[in-house]
Amino acid sequence: MMCSPTLSAEQQRELARNLTYFLSTYKHISDSFIIEFFSEDLWATLPTRWQQILCDLSPPQIADLLLDRLNVNRSYSCVWPLSLLAFRATAHALTFPRTPQGKRRHEVGMLKPEEFLENKSQSSLLGHIFRKHVKPKKQHEIRSLGTLVKQLCDLTDCNSVVDVGSGQGHLTRFLSFGLGLSVTGIEADPTLVSMASKYDGQLLWTLEKERQRKNGPPISRSGPSPCHVAGWVNPKASWKDFVKQVGNGKCVCEDRTAPAGSSKKRQRESMSEADQQHGHGDQPVLTAESEFLGCSDNGQAASPLKNNDNTCTNSFTSVKHEPRSSSLLFPKRLCKIEAGQGPYVHPLCQESSSTEVVVCPVEEGQECPDFILTGLHACGDLSATLLRHFVSCPHVRGITSVACCYMKITTSENPNPPGLIAPPLSPLPTSEASHSEFGYPMSSWVQGLPGHQLSYKAREGACHAIEDYMHRLREESGLLRMHCYRATLETVIREAKPELRRPGVQAIKKAHLLPFTEYARLGLPRVGLPPDLPLDTCRVGAMLRQEGRVVVYFSLALLLAPVVETLVLLDRMLYLQEKGIKSQLVPLFDPAFSPRNLVLMALKQPTRDKETECTLP
Repeated sequence: MMCSPTLSAEQQRELARNLTYFLSTYKHISDSFIIEFFSEDLWATLPTRWQQILCDLSPPQIADLLLDRLNVNRSYSCVWPLSLLAFRATAHALTFPRTPQGKRRHEVGMLKPEEFLENKSQSSLLGHIFRKHVKPKKQHEIRSLGTLVKQLCDLTDCNSVVDVGSGQGHLTRFLSFGLGLSVTGIEADPTLVSMASKYDGQLLWTLEKERQRKNGPPISRSGPSPCHVAGWVNPKASWKDFVKQVGNGKCVCEDRTAPAGSSKKRQRESMSEADQQHGHGDQPVLTAESEFLGCSDNGQAASPLKNNDNTCTNSFTSVKHEPRSSSLLFPKRLCKIEAGQGPYVHPLCQESSSTEVVVCPVEEGQECPDFILTGLHACGDLSATLLRHFVSCPHVRGITSVACCYMKITTSENPNPPGLIAPPLSPLPTSEASHSEFGYPMSSWVQGLPGHQLSYKAREGACHAIEDYMHRLREESGLLRMHCYRATLETVIREAKPELRRPGVQAIKKAHLLPFTEYARLGLPRVGLPPDLPLDTCRVGAMLRQEGRVVVYFSLALLLAPVVETLVLLDRMLYLQEKGIKSQLVPLFDPAFSPRNLVLMALKQPTRDKETECTLP
């Protein structure tokens, strides 16, 4: 099986050449919209022999014979044309592997990983304090990616991490409280930043309550809490501007000793005598990986918070207390105390009861510490921007990049794709001339290949979950009819209003359980048409009977989705290669649970003059 680390530089370039040729050959499939199946007669665009073979396939057969690359026991009722066999084989061969190393064959296609077998909403490999407010998918991701980031920190002797696109701070919280790293999270949405800091406070409050219940020792302060910075990362800014943005950002800090609504009196009463001597309670250091990662001493997965007799262990008192670095990424930065959020003052802030923002910027000439850059599902161009900062900034020693939302990537053909996040009204000034690079292609090699262009639709298709759709096919889910419903409705809309093409129809609750007439009655007003618009029942019925063909055609397009994703990610690997940096692409998450599961990681070795000469260990 092809794996990115096994490919030489020349093999990567050859793979890119093959990918662009293959995708340009079948561009008519990857660029098609399934809702236009009838209005554009998409079935007729397939070779006649393909039509004859594919029209009789049942949904489970589509999954087994077409989409499942790991199926080695295919059984055919008739001979398939070589062109169709070659199409399927080539799509599978050109795609980067998506199955995590060590995952057994019978586990592939499971809706949830083994860690959720006991409780479908709680990972058995993650401590309970990191599961609060976190959905199962995110629990799976932060544990896996957090472990990888910690490994990169150990390899590079870095203790600092910048998490870009940190959202509500779930990964940031795990890296800081669970793995003992100094972490700064930067997020464009200030509401999410406030939530992240609020959840930090709730975590510390939970630990303090458990300590009191168990009569544990006072919590010792050995390092800072994670810092959450509200800021939009400008893709046109230089790495120096990025470092200044993180270093001079306003760190939002909530009251870390009590949940929202707790009174000052209750806060004081809940604190031990030793805690009160230090102010508002000291910060715990949660660095025991066996406790919060669920790993035993030999690195094997184990169930955390449980003893051998399956009784629960206190998540705080069982933690081994070890000192960690007491400095933040930018130690001179102070914190923002939000109005109405209580009297808590971050240990690095001057004592104050006011609500004004107090910021101590990074001083000119002050040396910036080395750090690891990470982005969990950084949307659109954000992943490409992080890679450029990684290459240019001498202080970034490593990166882990998990991309998503490929349709929001900018290209020369479409510099402003739909859904692109608009910059703030007053973006940060840049110290250098604005960059003109786009999100794709990043590498000079791919940019020079004929047919390298990827349309918005092809990149949008690359975000689909092929494993989830295979599950629907094998279960013959009623959800499969939705593409046929929407394609049929599209013909009704165009007949009534020809200039209206592919309008957005908001999701209709449990639409797959409704008859089409009811679906149309609910959907037509959402595009400005009357709900009682007359329907040609005979024509509508004829289209609905072609549901199987719609499913097959969508599956053909879906077969190309991981091929498109491979080209986008390979282009980024080639970009790093052109800058002298080796990289690896690792399937880290369970693809049936987290479809965007490929992590691009790279390291740089430090040099005396801080140049970016890079090698992998």
